[in-house]
Amino acid sequence: MKHRKLGRTGIQVSEVGLGTWQLGSADWGQVSEDDGLEILRRAADSGVNFLDTADVYGGGVSERIIGKFLKQTDHTLHVATKLGRKIWLDLGLQWPERITLEMARQATEQSLRNLGLESLFLQQWHCLPTEEYRRGDVFEHLETLKREGLIQHWGCSVESVEEAQLCLAHPGCETLQVIYNIFRQKLTEDLLPLARQHEVGILARVPLASGLLTGRFQPGHQFSPQDHRHYNADGQVFNVGETFAGLPFAKGVELAEKVKAILDPVSGEAMSQLALRWILDHDAVSTVIPGATKPTHAENNATTSDLLPLGEATHQQLLELYQQEVAPEIRGPY
Repeated sequence: MKHRKLGRTGIQVSEVGLGTWQLGSADWGQVSEDDGLEILRRAADSGVNFLDTADVYGGGVSERIIGKFLKQTDHTLHVATKLGRKIWLDLGLQWPERITLEMARQATEQSLRNLGLESLFLQQWHCLPTEEYRRGDVFEHLETLKREGLIQHWGCSVESVEEAQLCLAHPGCETLQVIYNIFRQKLTEDLLPLARQHEVGILARVPLASGLLTGRFQPGHQFSPQDHRHYNADGQVFNVGETFAGLPFAKGVELAEKVKAILDPVSGEAMSQLALRWILDHDAVSTVIPGATKPTHAENNATTSDLLPLGEATHQQLLELYQQEVAPEIRGPY
């Protein structure tokens, strides 16, 4: 496993991390605690040292499973979590007039209890309304929590380049978590150079477009009602970009086949690994954070670090596909 510096934190993180939304067993189907612990073990044994979670994943279930694992393992792991979306849920899907310092403190203290930690390595705002980032109070809240020792570093998970730019304007922001994959290439030119200039670490989420870029789905595939790929397929509950990277499912399956045709000649590796390799070919990315519902997923994703870059010709073909056929289909803030 290769490592990269996480922005100005100075910490070296595995270039393939682990996203743990699935461990919450609320939006991807059921993952038992035992399976969750095994996923974490296989990831850590494969060299993964960066975990991303959130207080809203299963209402704290994901954080608590990670907390249990931290007590079992000898591996040194850097855990990032997020706050804000649970506040939204707790208020009945209504954003408060303003998110207060006390809200941020209470959420952070609950995450610390869930994880069994005294201080969070990285706390992140979790896809707040654009106006919150524009107003800027939320940044000062995390600065206060940092001074109090509850958190060591902070960043923001955002939906659009505009929101990312608002966060970059605050000198305390050390990381940005963004949707970045073969289907969402706008950030390559519109954001990555700015992040590099500001020495802000980039965490690439939704790297496989909710599974589309594994190439496993066929037209007409049905997801369970509890899976966000069913209930949020068209952005009914939260930003449509978080589900299939904003593509309509049927169009996404069609486009994934075209991506597969471009990637297949590169090597004998799985399409998912090559899709992750595409992200890692951009050196402004600090780590990519694919999720896993099975231990083998975590192991296979980690091996992406061993792959050679895809090559200029492959990148150019994928860029042309994005520009000509993918970009016009993307929905949601971008």
